[in-house]
Amino acid sequence: MSRGFLGIIIYSFNMKSWLPSKFTATFPTLMMIMVLLLLVLLFSNLCFPAFNMATASNIESEGRALLQWKATLKSQDLLHNWTSTESPCNWTGISCRYAGHLMPTITKVQLGELGLEGKLETLNFSAFPSLRVLDLSDNHLHGYIPEAISALSKLIILDLSNNNLTGVIPSELGNLTKLKTLWLFENQISGSIPPSFGQLKNLNLLNIASNVIVGSIPPMLGNLTKLNALILARNNLTGSIPREIGYMVKLKDFNIANNNIIGSIPASIGNLIELNYLGFDGNQLHGFIPYHIGNMTELKGLYIFNNYITGPIPHSIGNLTKLEDLYLGANNINDSLPGEIGNLVNVRTFDISENQIIDSIPRSIGNLTKLQFFYLYNNNINGSIPSEIGNMTNLIVFQISHNKISGSIPYELGNLTKLETLYLFSNNISGSIPTEIGNLVRLKNFAIYDNQITGSIPPSLGSLKGLIKLILFDNYLYGKVPDEFENLTNLINLQLFNNYLSGDLPPGLAKGGLLQYLILGYNKFQGPIPISLKNSTNLVRVRLDNNQFTGDVSQSFGVHPYLVYIDLSFNRLSGTLSPFWGACLNLTSFKISSNRISGQIPREIVQLPMLHMLDISSNNFVGKIPRELGRSSYMFHLNISNNHLTGAIPPEFGDLFSLEVLDLSSNNLIGEIPIRLENCIKLSTLKLSNNLLNGTIPSQFGNLNLHDDLDLSDNLFMGEIPPQLSKLTELQELNLSHNKLVGDIPSSFQSMTSLTLLDLSYNSLEGPVPKNHFFQTAPIKWFIHNKGLCGQVQGLPLCAQSQSTSRDDAKKQHKVIILIIVLVLGTLLTIFLISGIFTLRCFKRKRSIVIDTREEFDGHFFSVWRVNQGKEAYKEIIRVMRLQSEKYRIGTGASSIVYKASLSLD
Repeated sequence: MSRGFLGIIIYSFNMKSWLPSKFTATFPTLMMIMVLLLLVLLFSNLCFPAFNMATASNIESEGRALLQWKATLKSQDLLHNWTSTESPCNWTGISCRYAGHLMPTITKVQLGELGLEGKLETLNFSAFPSLRVLDLSDNHLHGYIPEAISALSKLIILDLSNNNLTGVIPSELGNLTKLKTLWLFENQISGSIPPSFGQLKNLNLLNIASNVIVGSIPPMLGNLTKLNALILARNNLTGSIPREIGYMVKLKDFNIANNNIIGSIPASIGNLIELNYLGFDGNQLHGFIPYHIGNMTELKGLYIFNNYITGPIPHSIGNLTKLEDLYLGANNINDSLPGEIGNLVNVRTFDISENQIIDSIPRSIGNLTKLQFFYLYNNNINGSIPSEIGNMTNLIVFQISHNKISGSIPYELGNLTKLETLYLFSNNISGSIPTEIGNLVRLKNFAIYDNQITGSIPPSLGSLKGLIKLILFDNYLYGKVPDEFENLTNLINLQLFNNYLSGDLPPGLAKGGLLQYLILGYNKFQGPIPISLKNSTNLVRVRLDNNQFTGDVSQSFGVHPYLVYIDLSFNRLSGTLSPFWGACLNLTSFKISSNRISGQIPREIVQLPMLHMLDISSNNFVGKIPRELGRSSYMFHLNISNNHLTGAIPPEFGDLFSLEVLDLSSNNLIGEIPIRLENCIKLSTLKLSNNLLNGTIPSQFGNLNLHDDLDLSDNLFMGEIPPQLSKLTELQELNLSHNKLVGDIPSSFQSMTSLTLLDLSYNSLEGPVPKNHFFQTAPIKWFIHNKGLCGQVQGLPLCAQSQSTSRDDAKKQHKVIILIIVLVLGTLLTIFLISGIFTLRCFKRKRSIVIDTREEFDGHFFSVWRVNQGKEAYKEIIRVMRLQSEKYRIGTGASSIVYKASLSLD
C-alpha cells in the first residue's frame, strides 16, 4: 500500500508535465484530485485483496510442489537453481505468465533431456491450474502415468516421450480437451488405447509409437477431425483398420507400421486427400490395394511393404504424381506393373520386390528420371531390360535379381554414371558384358552371377576403380582375367567361380591389400598363384580349387589373421606347407587335397584352435600323424587319406568328440584300431581302408552313430565279425573285404535295414548268409573268395537242410538230430526184432503142419486119403493155409490159428 501511495505522490509531482500549457489549477483543485486518487486506491485494496493474495499464493504453491517433486528425483544436478530463495519463474525449464495485477503463474514446464530419474506420481499436478505445456521427454522417468494428470485442464502440449514409463494410459487423459499435442512414444506403456481419446477434438498430433500397446484402434478416433498426425507404429495392436479413419480429413501423417493389424485396407482411406505419408508396413494386411488410393494426390510416401496384399497394383496409382517413396515389397501382388507407373515422375525410391509380379518391365519406367533406388528383385518378371533404363540418370541402386529376365544387358546402362549398385543376378540374361559398363565410374557393387553370360570380361571393367564387389560366377565367361584388374585396388569381393576362364591371373590382382573374398574355383586358370596374395592380410575366404595352378604353395601365402576358409584342392601345387599357416588363428577349414604337396604335416596347422575341417588327402605327405590333432576340439571333418603316412592311429583321436567324418584310408598305417574311437559318438563316416592295420574289429564300433560309411577293407584284420555291428541300423555302406576274417556272417545283420552295400569278399568266412531280401538280392561279388559261404544268393551254393540254421544254433541242432536218429534206429530195430520173431514162428508152424500132414499120409492115418483124390485134398488144405483168410478161420489160440478146409470125398 505504501508503494502505491508513493507512486501517486510522484505522479502528482509530474502531472504538470502532461497538462496543457494553458491549464491553471488552484491549490484546492489539486488537493481534490489527490483525495480522489487516494479514495480509488483505498477502494481497490478493500474490494480485491483476496485476488492479489491468491495470485501470490499460486506461485508459491507451484514452486513448493516442484521442490517437493525435485526431492524425489535421483538426479538433480541440472536443477541446481531450483531453490526457495529464487523465484520459480527463474528456475531452469520453468516459464511464467503474469495474470491479474501483474502476479505470475507457471504456464510451461519444459525439462526435456535433463537426465531426470524419478516418478510422475510424486508430482502434485493440481498445483498447476494454468499449465499449458508439460515437456518431460528424453529422461529416465519410470512408473505409471497418474490419473491426477487430468487436473491440468488447460494443458495444450503433453510430451512424456522417450522415457521408461509403464502401466496403462489413464482414460482420464480424455478430459484434457484443450490438448493439441500428445506424445507418449518410446516408453513401455501397455494396455489399450482409451476410447476416451475420441474426446480430444482439438488434438493435432498423437504419437504413442514404440510401446507395448495391445487391442484394436478405437473407431472413436474418427472424431479427431483436426488431427494432423496419428502415429501408432511399433506396438502390438491387433484388429482391423476402422473405416472411421476416413473422417480424419486433416490427417497428413498416418503410421501404424509394425503391429499385428489384420483385414483389408478400407476404401475410406481415399478420403484422406491431404495425407502426405501412409505407413502400413510390417502388419498382416491382406486383400487388394483399394482403387481409392489414387485420391490421395498429396501423398509423398506410401509404405505397405511386408504384408499379405494380393491382386494388382491399381492403375489409379498413376495419380500420385507427388509420390517420392513407393514401398510395396514383400507382399503377394500378382499382376503386371501398370504402365501408369511412368507418371510417378517425382518418385525417388521404387520398391516392389519380393512379390509375384509378372510380365515385363514397362518402357514407361524410363520417365522416372528422378529415381534413385529401384528394387524389383524376387519376382516372376520376364522379357528384357528396356533400353529406356538409360534415361534414369539419377539412379544409384538398380536391383532386379531373381527373376526370369532374358535378353542381353542394354549398353544404355552405361549412361547411369551415378550408379553404385547393379544387381542382375539369377536371371536368364545372355550375351556379353557391355563395354559401356566401364563408364559407371561410381559403381561399387556389380553382380551378374547365375545367368548365361558369354564372352570375355571386358578390360573396361578395370576403369571401375571404386569397385568393391565383383561377382560373375556361374556363367559361361571365357578368356583371361584382364590385366587391368590390377587397377581395382578397392576390391573386397571377387567371385569368378564356375566359368571357363583360363590363363594366368594378373600378378597384382590383390595389390590393394583390401581383398577379403577370392572365389575363383572351377575354371581353367593356370600358372602360379599371384604373389600379391601373400600380403593380403584381410583375406577371409579363398577358393582356388579345381583349376590348374602350379608352383610352390609356400610362396603364395603368408600370415592371414582373418582367414576363415581356404580351398586349394585339385590343382598342381607343389612344395611343403609353411608353418605360417599356424598364425591363421581364425581358420576353420583348410582344404588342399589332390595336389603334389610333400613333407610332413606341420604341427602348427593341426594346433589351430578353431579348425573344423582339414582335408589334405591325395598328396605326398609322409611321417606320422601328429598326436596334436587329438586336441582339435572343433574338428568335425578330417581327411588325410591317400598319402604315405606311417605309424599307428593316435589314440588321442578318441578325444575328437565333434568328429563326424574320419578318413585315413590309403596310407601305410599299422597297429590296431584304438578302442578310444568309441568316444567319437558323432562319427557318421569312418574309412580306414587300404592300410596295414591288424587285430580284431572293435565290437565297440556298434555303439557309434555311423550311418554313412564304415570301410575297413584292404587291411589285415582277423577274428570274427562282431555281432554288435548289427546295432548300426542306419549304416548305408559296410566294407570289410580283403581281410582275414573268419567265422560266419552274424544272423543279426538282418536288422541292418538301411544297408545299400555290404562287401565281405576276400576273407575266410563260412556258413549261411542271413535270410532277408537285401541278402537274397545282393550281388555275388560281395561274397566271393571266402571259405564256405552258402545261402540263397545267386552264385552261392545252397546250404544243406541240416545246415539251414547258423552255427550259433549248431550244437543244439546236432543234439536234436542225434536224438531223432537214435529214436528212429531204436524203433526200426524193435520192429525188425518183432517181425523176425513173428516170421520165425510162422515158418516153424507151417513146417510142422506140412510134416504132420506128410506123416499122416505116409502112415495111412485116414483111410480116406488113400483114395485116388488124396493128392487133390492135400492141395486144397495147403491153399487154405496160405490164404489165411477170415473165411476159413475157426479160432485163434495162444500160439496158433485154426482154419477149416472142405474136402471132397468123391
